[in-house]
Parts: sequence; structure tokens; C-alpha cells
Amino acid sequence: MSGRLSSMFEEMRGKRAALITYATGFFPDREGSAAIIRAMLDGGADAVEIGLPFSDPVMDGPVIQETSGAALQAGSTAAGILDLASVVRGSTEKPVVIMSYYNPVFHYGLASFASDAMAAGVDGVVIPDLPAEEMGPWKRECDSAGLETVAFCSVTTSDERIELASRMSTGFMYCISTLGTTGPRERVPDELPRFLERVRGHASCPVVVGVGISTPDQCRDVGALADGVIVGSALMRLALDGDGTGGVAAAVSRLAESLR
Repeated sequence: MSGRLSSMFEEMRGKRAALITYATGFFPDREGSAAIIRAMLDGGADAVEIGLPFSDPVMDGPVIQETSGAALQAGSTAAGILDLASVVRGSTEKPVVIMSYYNPVFHYGLASFASDAMAAGVDGVVIPDLPAEEMGPWKRECDSAGLETVAFCSVTTSDERIELASRMSTGFMYCISTLGTTGPRERVPDELPRFLERVRGHASCPVVVGVGISTPDQCRDVGALADGVIVGSALMRLALDGDGTGGVAAAVSRLAESLR
């Protein structure tokens, strides 16, 4: 499989890490989230991850929980997020990824979600609460539709599970930089370099780091070790605080510059 995600990592190999930014879909509403995503892409994000809001966001910290709650109030649904993704696709050739908990995807129907996501121009789907051991049925539908898959690992993941997660990942491996929920951290964990070295020894797919990365300095440090860096809560904090699309674009520009 060679979609936009795979092509992006291939083009950047040996040059720099990719910047992937996260935006909660339908926050503050459908049009507002589309504007935030465009600002991120205009600011220098190499790819964007659109969050599908869910009522029980077990992995998310306070910022994403708050934006997800507001998005649900604004009428977010799985179909609405796919429609939003198609709107974003209409104005960019950069990779567009959806992040969703498993429940909405399962409820929608695995085959239907994969095919509808592909039709909307989505390149990959990230499901943080779907273990690699249980990804088989979902990966089969994604492979059939031409959608790229993403599995997770953390510092507590065994070498054997890293290898399994790599086999389940056609887009990239999502490496969680620090244990706990999403949100900014004071600094990059000391154990991250050793953890990523271990991942690279057991994975054949691109390695991307997310959770807890919020500043240009952290982005630069992690980008020196990984194929990509994901920043979400820090940017959604700006959106929550009313900084507008200009503030989000400026913040993304600073993050992107730190990786060059």
C-alpha cells in the first residue's frame, strides 16, 4: 500500500520529521473546525488528524475532553466527521487522518466506516483503544478499502507486541511518549530515546510520537528521534482560549520551524 501517508514519510526520510497536528472535529462547530484545520495546514502542518468526538474519551486529558464535549453539543456524529474530512480534502493534498475510539467505528460498521472514510478522502484511521491483538477484522476492512492503519505502543509494550503492532500498521506506529492521558508535559521523558530505539529495532513502519508534546523545543527533540511528531492539546488549548485561527496558524508555524 502506498497512500499519501506512506508517500509523505518516504519523501521526508533522512530529511526531517513530519509534523502532524490534531484538531477536534466540530469544535467549536463544523465550520469553525474546518477553519482551524485549514489554519494548521497553512501554518505548516504536514498532515492533520481530525478527532471524532466520543462521550467517554478515556485517553484524553481535560483540553480534548472539553473540546469533544462542545463538539458533541454542536452536533458532531461519525457521518458528520467524515463529511468534514471530505471538505478538508477538497482544499489540500496533505494526508488527512481520523482519530476515533472504537465504539463509534464499530457502531457505524467496520466495512462501512472504512469505505466511507476512503470515499471522503481520508488516508488513515487511528483507534487508540483497539489493541493490536484485536485489530485483525478492522485491518482487513482497511486493507480492502485502501485505508492505512495505525497501531499503538508505549514504554511498557513488550518487544513481541511492538512487532505485532508494526505488522498491524500500514501508515505509522503511534508511540505514546509518556504514560497517562493527553495534554502538555513539562519536558520529554528521559526514557524516550531508549524506548524509540527499541521500537525501531522491532518495527518496520514509520515511528511517530504523540501525547505530551507541546513546545517547539520538545518538537525538535522528539523530531530528532522519530519519523513524525503529533501535537494536539496545546493547539486545542489556543482554540479554547479564543486565540482564533491566526493564533493556531502561528503556533503551528513555530512548531514546523523547529523541525526544519
